[in-house]
Amino acid sequence: MSSLAGVGCGRAATNTPPPMPAAHTQQEERPFRFQPPIALAHVDDAIVRIASEVACTGTLIAEDLVLTAHHCVAARDHQGRTLRRDVDPEQISVELGGDYLPWGEVKVREIVSPDCGYSSGDGDIAILVLSRRLIGIPTLVPRLEEEPASREQVIPVGFGRCALSPDGIQRVRRIGGGVDAVAPSHFVAVASICPGDSGGPALSQDRADVVGVISASVMDADENTVGTSHFTRLDIWRELFSAAREIARGASPSELPPFRGCAAR
Repeated sequence: MSSLAGVGCGRAATNTPPPMPAAHTQQEERPFRFQPPIALAHVDDAIVRIASEVACTGTLIAEDLVLTAHHCVAARDHQGRTLRRDVDPEQISVELGGDYLPWGEVKVREIVSPDCGYSSGDGDIAILVLSRRLIGIPTLVPRLEEEPASREQVIPVGFGRCALSPDGIQRVRRIGGGVDAVAPSHFVAVASICPGDSGGPALSQDRADVVGVISASVMDADENTVGTSHFTRLDIWRELFSAAREIARGASPSELPPFRGCAAR
C-alpha cells in the first residue's frame, strides 16, 4: 500500500459546522465500457461505487459481500428525507472499476443492516449480499477483533466529488490523518471527504485493513479541505458480519440469532 501523502496538509475548514452524511444526493450515471481491465491486482479494486437513491462507496470484503454505510441504502421520501426502512435490494447497483467508465455492474440480493443508522450516526453500517460472486477481484479485510488505536493513521477512499473537483467520478484516496477520539459507535479523525464518499473504507496506513466506514464529515466545495470526520467502527458489529456471511451462504435472516439490535452498542 502506498504511504499516506499529505497528512495534515490541505486547507482546514474555517468554521465548525456539524458533520454531515457524505452520500451524494444527486445520482449521476456513469456510462459503461463493458470491458474489464486485463489485470485486477491493485488492492483499491476492492473499493466499488454504489448507485441507489443516492451515490455512495463500498468495499468488497468477500467475493459476494460489500461493506457500506447504512444511510446509503435507506429509503427516502419525495423530499429526500430518510425513512426508517431500507430500499429494496433490487434498487441497488454495485459498479466495478475505479475510473470514470466502470467496466461492470452487479446487483444486490440482500441488505444486512441494523435497526438504526438510517440517517447516519449510531448504526451507520450495512453489508450488501451480492447476487453473484465476483471471482478474481481483490478483497479487503475488515478489522473486527479490536477497536482503532488512538493516533492510528487512516486513509479514506471513495468515489465522492466536491463541487470544485476538476475530474469526473472516480475512485480517490483522500487526505487522511490520525484517529483523534474513539467513541462507542464511531471514531473521529480529521480528513478530506466529498459527497459520495459515504460508505467507503477508512484504511489503516500501517496494517492495510479496513478499520472503519466513512459516515459523516464537515465538508465544503474543495476536496483539499480537511475537517472533522466520523467513521463507523466495525468491531462492535461482529454479529452483523457473521449474519451477512451466513445469508450469503444461503441462510434465511429469520433463521439466524438476532443481529439488528442497536440498544446494547
